[in-house]
Parts: sequence; C-alpha cells; structure tokens
Amino acid sequence: MNGRTYRIAIIGAGVIGKQHGKLVSELDRLELVAVADHDVERARELTDLRGGAPFRDVAEVLAATDVDVVAVCTPTGAHGEVAVAALDAGKHVVIEKPAEVTLERIDEIIAAQQRAGTLVTVISQHRFDRSTEIVADAIAGGRLGRLTSGIASIDWWRGQSYYDSGQWRGTWELDGGGALMNQGVHTVDLLVAALGEPVEVFAYTGLLAHEGIEVEDVAVGVVRFASGALGVLHGSTAAFPGMSARLQVHGDRGSAVIDDDRLVYIHESSSEEPGEDRAYGANGDDSTNQVSRYAEQGPSGPTAGSDPGAMSDAHRHQYENVLAALDGDEELRVTLQDNRRSVSVILGVYESARTGRPVRLGVGSGAS
Repeated sequence: MNGRTYRIAIIGAGVIGKQHGKLVSELDRLELVAVADHDVERARELTDLRGGAPFRDVAEVLAATDVDVVAVCTPTGAHGEVAVAALDAGKHVVIEKPAEVTLERIDEIIAAQQRAGTLVTVISQHRFDRSTEIVADAIAGGRLGRLTSGIASIDWWRGQSYYDSGQWRGTWELDGGGALMNQGVHTVDLLVAALGEPVEVFAYTGLLAHEGIEVEDVAVGVVRFASGALGVLHGSTAAFPGMSARLQVHGDRGSAVIDDDRLVYIHESSSEEPGEDRAYGANGDDSTNQVSRYAEQGPSGPTAGSDPGAMSDAHRHQYENVLAALDGDEELRVTLQDNRRSVSVILGVYESARTGRPVRLGVGSGAS
C-alpha cells in the first residue's frame, strides 16, 4: 500500500493502548507522535518503547502536536469526551470498541463527526477476519438463501482478579456493562452485521460468579430483526475456562459457523445447480470439504494452524482499511453508525432485564 504517512496520537496507555502502539510501530505509514494517559509515567513507558512524546490528556496533545489521527484507548465511558475533542480539532478518529456506554453519547460523537467532516471508525476487527469475509460474501451472494436465525455465544471466564485489577472494571459508568458489552460486543456485532437491522430484544441478566461489580457476568436474550430473522444471545464471563466465542448464521439454503474466529462449517446452495444441497464441515464429505477449499485461498484463510483472529493481525487489517479510506481508495468498512446499531442491542438487553419486558429498538443510525 503506497501513500502518505499519517501522524497518530494514542489516548490511553493501558492494555489496549499498548496493543495499538505495537501495531502502529509495525505500519510504516503511521508515525506515533504522542501518547496521553492520566498516569504520565505509563504514557512515558509506551513512548520509550514505541516513539513519540508523553502527555497527560488529549487537550495537551492537541495543543502541543500536529496529528492527523487520534486513537481512543481509554475506558469506554471516557471515549466520547476524547473523541469529540479530537473531532472538534479536525482530526480523524479510531475508537476502541464499543464507541461509548450510551446511545446519547454515541450520537454526540456522530454529531461531532458531521461537524468535522473527518473519518471515524470503531475497532471491530473480527469483521476483517477471513472467516467473516467468507460468510459475508455468501450472504451477499444469496448462497445461504433467506436468513432465518443466528446465534451469538460468548462462553468465557474472567477471574475475580480481572475485575479487581482496575477500579473502572465492572462499573456502569466506565465499562458500560459486563460480559455482553465488554467481552461479547464483537460477536454481537457480527450477528448484527449478518442479520441486519435489529428491532426488538427480550433478555435476562445475572451476576452469579463474581463479587464487587455492578454489571452482569451472564446475559441471555433473543433479538428480532427487521427481516423477520430471529437471533439468540448468550454472553458470559462465568463459564468454566476453555470455552469459545461462536457465531452461527442459518438460512433456508445454507448455514455457517465461526468458532474462535475460524470458519468450522459452511453449507452453500449451488447457484449453478439450485436443486443440489451440499453440506461441508462437521457433516460433509471430507474429499470436497468447503472449509478446506476456502483455506487454499491463502495463509489468511481459516486453516487449522492459522489464527485469523489474532489481535494484532485483525487490528492491522482494520487500520489498513482506515489508511485506504484516508487516501480515498476504499470505503470505511466499520462506521460509528454500525457500532451504534450493535450497542443498541446490548443496551436493549440491559433495559429488558431491568424491566422484565421486551424493548423496541429505534430504527436508524444516530444523529442526522
């Protein structure tokens, strides 16, 4: 990829900020010029490793440097403040998932983007996994037929030490939610990307395996989509260790399953022979296994020895899309509006669990 070099600042030098710093150092078209964190020594540790100058907050960065892009890696409940400040300064913005903890705050970011006329993306790196791209292509090509249902299941474990490691973890104000908002947002995002506009949700949540936190460690729900398709949600940080995140998408002519970011099953109806049903994967003929055929497309395919969902690789693909969009060569593949739609489902789960009633989700994608 050829083009100009863009100067970037990272706001937030915690675990995810360090991941962004590593990635920026590996992309020759990005120059890290600043890192800000309320703990300046933590920012300094990252700049000593990856370059740039340390600052205390985004205001200091914007006053002292000339950057093109701001990466927002603070706790979720502080995303909006940082993003709006960067946008009001005319910068492009990359926001870690999710965009914010309420739809109102996401709409404030959308309004700031519209004032600035710059690009904003929310990290949703699993949309860039080869497995996801294969399934999305099958859906777009009609090879799964009419989509009828889907399942997003995140069966993970987080020890009590995880929640005790930061005062913001497990709080409504800064984490915005628990197993579904923090850990499950990526898989929910993939379900929404596959099945389209969500219109209603009914759910239960529970805090069953942890102490001293405000949010859920288990959530279950059902989602109705505008197309009539139905979705099932299960998010947990209270599942015994070793389980996976899994997406299933079902249509009347085909189905697909992604498990731990790998395509493990796909059934596509043949457009050339519409009367022929063929299943590949768990119940298929190994001699013509569709998963193996896709894996032959290159090292980014879902082969047994590869890891298309590895954090650095997946983030890299999304950053490369951002760079191409800045150059005017590609459309931005994940927008604020996309993330707003997924967050609306999760917030609908919380509202339904609180009230015991189905929650109607607003159709649309934010400020106009």
